Amino acid sequence: MSQADISRVRVIDLETAGSSASDVCEVGWQDVERQADGSWQVSASSRGARFVDPGRPISPGTMAIHHILDEWVTGAGYWRDVAPGVLRPDGGVRALAAHRASFEQRFCTPDLTGSADWICTWKCALRLWPDLPRFSNQMLRYLRQPEGLDHDKGLPAHRALPDAYVTAHHLRDMLNTVSLDQLLVWSREPGLLPRVPSGPNRGHPWSALTDTALATLARDRDIDIRFSADTEVRRRSGQAGPGGSEPAQRTLL
Repeated sequence: MSQADISRVRVIDLETAGSSASDVCEVGWQDVERQADGSWQVSASSRGARFVDPGRPISPGTMAIHHILDEWVTGAGYWRDVAPGVLRPDGGVRALAAHRASFEQRFCTPDLTGSADWICTWKCALRLWPDLPRFSNQMLRYLRQPEGLDHDKGLPAHRALPDAYVTAHHLRDMLNTVSLDQLLVWSREPGLLPRVPSGPNRGHPWSALTDTALATLARDRDIDIRFSADTEVRRRSGQAGPGGSEPAQRTLL
């Protein structure tokens, strides 16, 4: 079976005990599947979660975020043993997805995923819904109120399966608006911020900045700010921006 024939994208969410590669303490997944008519839907059955033993105690500060206790994860299996069955399931996946996928990719390394492609729903939300004021997974949930999202299944927040379930509804709407390939292109690039996120021009659209302000931000330490400023510089000079774009079918949103 070729990659193009695989009809599901698996949303992944991780809860961790720290930042090292083995510090995963819970993984959740929720599949989004392509239907016979070409539309995408959140799977009613292909979802789940597993505790993972990080091999060390979870700090109280981390427990205060996800509320996962040491006694729940001890002996649950280490990440290197749990990961392949979740990230490379029977039948394969066309891509993996996560909200701010760079976090999950720190733990879901190419050797564990089989070098799978990734969709970052945060980066794609910036492109598709730039008029929204904020773009966190939970803010998108309440700003957009995706059709079919069961409130209770999306709770508690900061647990792996509920967060993956919420992200899957954003991903479904994205896949029903632009192509999967377009989402992959956007996900490989830095985030295209719709507004300046900080400093004296905070909240202003890039088009409102002077050339001098843009030039300064194009040298910023933050890669998303640099990319966003440079994209506006290219627009003003008539250069095509990197990555390209399909028009969003905003009537679906």
